Amino acid sequence: MRLFSAARPCLQAVLCEATRLTTPPAAVITDPLFYLLAIPAVILLGLGKGGFAGLGMIAVPLLTLRVPILQGAAIILPLLVTQDAISVWTYRRTWSAWNLKVLVPGAIIGMSAGTMFASYVSNAAIEVAGGLIGLSFVLYRWLGRWLWPHLLRTAENTSRPQALVGVFWGSLAGFMSLLVNVGTPPYQIHILPQRLEKLTFVGTTVMFFAFMNLMKIGPYFLLGQFSARNFATSLALLPLAIAANFLGIWLVRRTPTEPFYRITYLLMFAISLVLIWQGATALRH
Repeated sequence: MRLFSAARPCLQAVLCEATRLTTPPAAVITDPLFYLLAIPAVILLGLGKGGFAGLGMIAVPLLTLRVPILQGAAIILPLLVTQDAISVWTYRRTWSAWNLKVLVPGAIIGMSAGTMFASYVSNAAIEVAGGLIGLSFVLYRWLGRWLWPHLLRTAENTSRPQALVGVFWGSLAGFMSLLVNVGTPPYQIHILPQRLEKLTFVGTTVMFFAFMNLMKIGPYFLLGQFSARNFATSLALLPLAIAANFLGIWLVRRTPTEPFYRITYLLMFAISLVLIWQGATALRH
């Protein structure tokens, strides 16, 4: 009897472990707090993919309040690819071929560099640097009229920038997109001063970021983040993601050009501040 009593805890531990091994994991994330964060994140993601570039940058940070960052990014990526397909089809006739010719090779360079130096470069430092670059650009555009009127008149020339400049900003966008999932500020520094027709601007943005999202699929497979549970969670969020995407497309088509550009600059300003705050907070810790 004494021997049985001594062995009982061991037997219970073995039974618990056997139960754990034979019980299949939940097919989908069931945490209510996760969906409380995921629903607004997916809506903003859809609006961003519909044409208001930058709104979706908050999606992964919101999810990381409840799941690890790589898992959050892996749940979001199938939604991004689906939304990209819808947006690419919608804007398939309105995009700037020249801009993609210089931006895409730059993005390949930047993402390749980011892959090689991922273990040596601090994500927090990249966030602060990217935020400062974006913030400086927006403030220059807003305040330059009074501070540097001659320089601003030159900057407001909507002629096409040099190809190497486009490659540079494309590489910085690819580098930041791979490491911190935010490539919008460098891209917008290149594209906004050109004052492209509104739908051409949106179509070029959609094509460029769709390309970069496709490039991320391989690394996420290698990192083992495309589990059945993550895919099932993505599938549960997919109808909302598609609806939000179409809402973004509808809003872009009904927003006049001048307010659209003002909104875009405001979004870039907000994104830059968030990047600086996130990076500085991480550096302090």
